[in-house]
This record gives sequence, C-alpha cells and structure tokens, in this order.
Amino acid sequence: MHVSLTVWIVTCVVILGLFVFDFFAHVRTPHAPTLKESGIWSAVYITIAILFGLFVWWHWGGTYGGEYFAGYVTEKALSVDNLFVFVVIMSKFAVPREYQQKVLLLGIVMALVMRGAFIAVGAAAIDAYSWVFYLFGLFLVLTAVKLLREGDDPVEHEEKRETRLERVVKRVFRTTDEFQGDRLTARVNGKRMITPMLLVLVIIGFTDVLFALDSIPAIYGLTQEPYLVFAANAFALMGLRQLYFLLGGLLDRLVYLTYGLSLILAFIGVKLILHALHENTLPFINGGHHVAVPEISTAVSLGVIVGTLVITTVLSLVASRRAEQREAVDAAASQRSSQEQPSLHEPRQRD
Repeated sequence: MHVSLTVWIVTCVVILGLFVFDFFAHVRTPHAPTLKESGIWSAVYITIAILFGLFVWWHWGGTYGGEYFAGYVTEKALSVDNLFVFVVIMSKFAVPREYQQKVLLLGIVMALVMRGAFIAVGAAAIDAYSWVFYLFGLFLVLTAVKLLREGDDPVEHEEKRETRLERVVKRVFRTTDEFQGDRLTARVNGKRMITPMLLVLVIIGFTDVLFALDSIPAIYGLTQEPYLVFAANAFALMGLRQLYFLLGGLLDRLVYLTYGLSLILAFIGVKLILHALHENTLPFINGGHHVAVPEISTAVSLGVIVGTLVITTVLSLVASRRAEQREAVDAAASQRSSQEQPSLHEPRQRD
C-alpha cells in the first residue's frame, strides 16, 4: 500500500479541521449536550468513518479496506471501554456536566497526538525487527488475562489507579480545590495554580497512554499499514465525546463488555503470534526459518470481532434487564411485607 506524503497531509488537515470545528461549534460555549445532539453528531462521525473506509476500499482495494474496518471496529470497541474510566474520573472530581465536553475533547486530542507517537514507534520497530510481533502478541494475551481478572469490578481497579496518579500530579503542581469556570489555571492569593479542570485533563491524558499500550498492538495485529492504523485510531476517537453523552447510563448495563474485549485482545494476540511464527527469523525457533502455521485472514478477524461485540452486547442487556426485573420484584415484595405487618402503634381489636 503506497500512501504519498500529500495524502498524509490532506488526511491530517481534514482530521484537525474536524476537531477545530467540533471545538468552536459545540465545546467553546459550555453546555450540557442533549441526547438528540449527541445522537446526531455521533452518527455523523460514524458515517464519516465509514465513508473513509469505502474510499480506502475503492482506492487501494478490498484487502486494505477490510483491514481498516477491522481496525476501526476494534478501536471503537476499546474506546467504549475507555468511557468507563472517563465516567469514574468525572464522577470522582465532580466535574460539572456543562464543562465535561471541553475536558473530553482536549483529552481526545492529547490521546491522538500520543497515539501518533506510538504508531510511529510501532511502525519503525516492525520494519526493523519482525520478532516484535511476538512481543505484541504476548502482551495482548497478558492484557486479556488482566482484563478477565479485573472483570469482577473494573470501576474499583480504575479508581485505585486514578487515585495514585492524582497524588503524583498534586505532588508536582499546586492545585485549587474548586472549579474556576472552565479555566485550566487560576491565580489564587497571587499564585498561579492549576484548577481541577486541568487536573482531570492531565489524568485523562496519562490514562490514555495506558490504553494506547494495548490498542496500538491490537490494531497492528489487523494491519501493518501505519496510515490505516492512524486513520482508524483518529476516526474511532473523533466521536468519543458524543458517545460519552449518548450512552450515559447504558455503560452500566454493558456488564460483559470487559469479557468480550478480553476475548478480542486474546484472539488478536494469537493472530500476531501466528504471524510472527510465519515470518520467523529468530535462530532458536525452527533454526531461524518460518514455521508452517495457518494465518488468520482479515475477513475471519472482522467476523470474530463484530460477532463477539454483538453477542457481548446482547447478553449484557439481557442480564441487566433480568437484574432490574429481580430488583423490582424484590422491592415490591418488601413493600407488601411492610404494609401487611401490623403497626406497633395500632390498638389491638377486642374479641
């Protein structure tokens, strides 16, 4: 796949333009977006991502088009998992709802810049050393195991991580205890201090570094084209702000999402290891020659990823609905029991 410098520049300018438009059209004036607004713009950015994928399919062929869509779906699913952490951070610092858009958009821009650096490093490593795929694959398998272990209460684990990071940030910077509108810094008693807004932004930015550690190897397991890796990440992150407000309380109902993502990461990890064996150059494995192992096609990868997400979502919603019904039945039974129990203050009826 040959991507000229002009195509790279045009793509980056378009993506930057979309972020600038998003800031001036929706974020510059603080407000809490409605469900309708979030739904419309979430659909707009998903449509743009799909149109870009169709362009890739038309211009470079179905193989690269399929790789882009597989990468985009994977990154979108992982970004939804990121929303759980964003909810924890916003709740912990009690960020006013009308200011959350600014924090999310700036955090997403920071995330894209940092992921761009990870993508460049990953591409250089892959070009220089084919055995890097072994490391990527093993790391994804270990990450999948870690997700399974934390699947019992992911919020608790994230809160512990954010608390440690918060202590480090407060140790380095002077911070205020109260929000100063949507400003990132403020002068208090003659001293320049960072506000909780900037503190939240820093924590979200550093947190996304951790997310990039598994998302970048995951997408490199689906395509080795840096252009597609960057584009899939950019379009997946672009609608994340709208998705945060659109999903809202639905996140709590996706009880099996972590397990689905762990399965996807493990699958991609195995795919990377198989690819590494096929391209093997390590002398202590089969004498430095490639190993005859089956490779997983892009079509199979896309099918496994989409199928896992669909099944996980359906099972999560069914389980959440049943849990709500059980709670409603228990609440009704408890209410009837309290009504039927005679009050201690009621006089006894004489025979």
